[in-house]
Amino acid sequence: MLEDSVAINDSFTTDTIKNKFLLFKIGEEEFGVEISFVREIINMVNITGVPHTPHYLKGIINLRGEIVPILEIRSRFMMEEIPYDDLTCIIIIEYGGDKIGLIVDEVNEVKYIDEEKIAPPPSAKLSYANYFVKNLGHTDNGVALLLEVNKLLHDE
Repeated sequence: MLEDSVAINDSFTTDTIKNKFLLFKIGEEEFGVEISFVREIINMVNITGVPHTPHYLKGIINLRGEIVPILEIRSRFMMEEIPYDDLTCIIIIEYGGDKIGLIVDEVNEVKYIDEEKIAPPPSAKLSYANYFVKNLGHTDNGVALLLEVNKLLHDE
């Protein structure tokens, strides 16, 4: 189980983080986000709901005095929500100067994926979640769907 908070990306250089991804699970699928966006991983905390927001915005949390919006990735992918358990956690990312929390089923590892093992997704849109997929990363455990953070955070 995770400690209360795990710092991920405090003082890395660009060369150190190139082709490194934080891999996590939603259901049986493995997803990844570029480690350059990840600031920390925290255990689930109480989330304050905010009315009149998109269905996937669970609410906000107070993270050491900073208000951080929290997205439910299952809802964002139009997947069935499930009860949170001991493995459920929040990945705090930073994008465009803002911090955002992503609720995921389970965090697996930080993984380096060789450039040759990263490929664009098939052109056929097989599910709604494919809209958010930037690339496919071939790992020892199969294929990780590498997410496009901009699309994940913004409606078009």
